[in-house]
Amino acid sequence: MPSASTGASTTVGAASSAPVTDSLPVTDSVPVTDSVPVTDSRMAPGGPGYRRMSFALFLAGVATFALLYSTQALLPLVSADFGVSASAASWTVSAATGGLALFVLPMSALSERFGRRTVMTASLAVAVSVGLLVPFAPSIGALVALRAVQGAALAGLPASATAYLAEEVRPKALITAIGLFVAGNSVGGMSGRVITGWVAQEWGWRVAVGAVGLIAVGCAVAFRLLLPAPRHFARGSLRPRVLARTVRDHLANPLLCRLYAIGALFMMVFGGVYTVIGYRLSEAPFSLPQGIVGSIFLVYLVGTVSASTAGRLVGRVGRRGSLYLAGGTTTAGLLLSLGDSVALVLLGLVLITAGFFAGHAVASSSVSHTAREGRAQASALYQSAYYIGSSAGSTLGAVAFHAGGWAGTVTMGLLAVLGVVSITLFGSHAARTASRRAPALAH
Repeated sequence: MPSASTGASTTVGAASSAPVTDSLPVTDSVPVTDSVPVTDSRMAPGGPGYRRMSFALFLAGVATFALLYSTQALLPLVSADFGVSASAASWTVSAATGGLALFVLPMSALSERFGRRTVMTASLAVAVSVGLLVPFAPSIGALVALRAVQGAALAGLPASATAYLAEEVRPKALITAIGLFVAGNSVGGMSGRVITGWVAQEWGWRVAVGAVGLIAVGCAVAFRLLLPAPRHFARGSLRPRVLARTVRDHLANPLLCRLYAIGALFMMVFGGVYTVIGYRLSEAPFSLPQGIVGSIFLVYLVGTVSASTAGRLVGRVGRRGSLYLAGGTTTAGLLLSLGDSVALVLLGLVLITAGFFAGHAVASSSVSHTAREGRAQASALYQSAYYIGSSAGSTLGAVAFHAGGWAGTVTMGLLAVLGVVSITLFGSHAARTASRRAPALAH
């Protein structure tokens, strides 16, 4: 998800034979320039089709996150309905994100062959169809299975969307365009949770997830009608050997691997916090009703702002500085959330959300910029790591909450943020080492 240099000194692709420089994914030393000629036919802000494209992908992001996390705010009600623990109920979230993580790479390969728009449309169609079946799940096992299928269907959206943007949008506008797509994710996550919270308070969790399914249907139809046909798509191969070589080349790039790890660790924090926050707020000393608990997710609007303004943040402090700032903001939020007042918990969630979405937008945009070939696979690997982090965070966050209360979940989150900072520091060291070696090699 890029417009500025990520510090990669080589192009990564299936056919790349150049050595990979182990440079920082967020270098500040390379100026941001748009080397695209004036005659470039790709979309740019103010140009033909750009607004339609942005709004269409925004709606796709809304539908994706609304469906993917439709049960997260309802976990206490799911636990009560089926008589299961928080850890067992959390699998209704983990199964969906895990299904997405497992299928995002195969779906990205299909998008290389059949086109980004075609795969995104088919994915949304299947996901919303399953979403209309979820309210009728007769058992926790059936619910988890349906959610896994829904997550697998949604796998066609994230990687295909970022690849579509990388091909159809000018480089200088790319980080902003991807930021808007990520902002759609935050709106979908927020609206799905808020709507389900209030609907469930009156009519139960089944009606609530059904309402989300109907909203997603509307978003899917509007997406297909609005998204411009691709003009720069080059059909790729479905041969397993070609796909394996592309994936291997991406995984051999230390820069991309660090970005994948950063995305996974940020999502571990986010997934863990929002999976169990409903349990914390519905228990003493808060004892909030379901509608109010769902409304807490309005803080996702902060993520909408932080993701859509990530480009300006990078312009001011660089990618490296942006990641440090995102990590620091998330850490501050985790610590504040330990307080026993609703105000402190809310402020903590605001900072956690802002830090997560900013870090995600920066890391994902760097992936799209770094991979000049096999972009769908590069983005798919990022999304796979990202949603593996979500699944791990949802499960570990619930386990930590069961073992040590909210402090246990916060501890898990702090360890994940420490991982983000450590990886970024390692990248800084690698970049300095590479820059010192370059003059020596020149002589």
